[in-house]
Amino acid sequence: MAQDTATLTQSGTTALKDVPQIARKLVTEIPGPRSRALMEEHKQYVSAGVGAAMPIFAESASGSVITDVDGNRFLDLAAGIAVTGVGNAAPEVVDAVQSEVAKLTHTNFATTPYAGYVEVCKKLAEHTPGDFAKKSVLLNSGAEAVENAVKIARRYTGRPTVIVMDNAFHGRTNLTMSMTTKASPYKRGFGPFAPDVVSVPYSYPLRDSFGQDGVAAAKASIKRMELLVGHEDIAAIIAEPVQGEGGFIVPADGFLKTLCDWAHEHGVVFISDEIQAGFCRTGKWFASEYFGVEPDLITTAKALGGGLPISAVTGRAEIMDAVQPGGIGGTYGGNPVSCAAALAAIGIMESEDLPARAAHIGDVFLSRFGSLPERFDCVAAVRGLGAMQAIEFVKPGTMEPDAEIVGRIVDAVREAGLIILTCGINGNVIRLLPPLVIGDDELDEALDVLEAAIAECSAQ
Repeated sequence: MAQDTATLTQSGTTALKDVPQIARKLVTEIPGPRSRALMEEHKQYVSAGVGAAMPIFAESASGSVITDVDGNRFLDLAAGIAVTGVGNAAPEVVDAVQSEVAKLTHTNFATTPYAGYVEVCKKLAEHTPGDFAKKSVLLNSGAEAVENAVKIARRYTGRPTVIVMDNAFHGRTNLTMSMTTKASPYKRGFGPFAPDVVSVPYSYPLRDSFGQDGVAAAKASIKRMELLVGHEDIAAIIAEPVQGEGGFIVPADGFLKTLCDWAHEHGVVFISDEIQAGFCRTGKWFASEYFGVEPDLITTAKALGGGLPISAVTGRAEIMDAVQPGGIGGTYGGNPVSCAAALAAIGIMESEDLPARAAHIGDVFLSRFGSLPERFDCVAAVRGLGAMQAIEFVKPGTMEPDAEIVGRIVDAVREAGLIILTCGINGNVIRLLPPLVIGDDELDEALDVLEAAIAECSAQ
């Protein structure tokens, strides 16, 4: 590990400044002068509504290392919010894109179809959960996939209402904002929102009254659905098998299976939103596999394109075929260049067994950080699956969320050359989403930086 050669504090934790720079390389202050100049242009020309979590400007990247415009190298534990699972600028993806863009940039699949679109749909049918005939529609973004999944479920069932989970995040369009719990920054000032969207509790073992009894938690949510709507009017239940923006919340065993079984009993479509958790991220191809769930529809995006924009809705053929021709689709959905990138990315997932690699990353993380709640009274929980891990912070001696310490940790690791993201309905969770191809030495170095920052910030 990188910390073996570093100076240790009396508590046994590596001091942040003493973590050796191996994959990282800091040659200026952070942010550097060119990044600061570009940030001034950002303020002048880019809408203030577009956030900038990191005040550094990327110039190039490879695998799990991002180099900024000032020549500083950062280790990336964000992967563009789980997009570059196969690594940034993966050679296979680059080659596929360069080859395709020289042949075909666009025709619109509904106008003049092309083989790449069909090949991506075949791969989705192969790898998504469920031993039944499946079909897909390809789109551009995660929010677009969720909107189309709702359209398909409503068309298939003839029912209006969509059930979503507390702490959910599904996107920033009008409908997906309506399906998202967190008001700020995603919903504030953008209403009115779409009707016929009802939220019920999700299993949150750290904070709900059911703890690890997922079946009881599901029954309580089902009771609320029946009370507020009634199953006769419910078109779909949509749930993230591991909630993303909501805090990387892993539900208790039995929760999703009980919901899915109830949905099937009453003719309700069960949709698994795997936009962040899918494509090997959690140690399986899809996170719903952990919970014994075969979704009727599954939404995907992010890692599917290996860095290029593409998303999909995949599901039971009879449900997907309920929509009239022209009812779903779009001008750019399943663009040929994005399809080429997706096929290359899936090829890497297959050939390099990235589910196993993600599981290994999770094991390394937990071996290092699983004891954090015992070591630091500001850490309430460490949780996740595979390479989708989180640390939830609270004010010492309480369960009150502490977003302030999270902000200090993010600032500290950024200045030390590490890119991380936050999440949680209260902004008190650090989420870790490394590229699945990150090397063990790089991972150890990144975790050394994070561990040292937690120790220093918790002592302040």
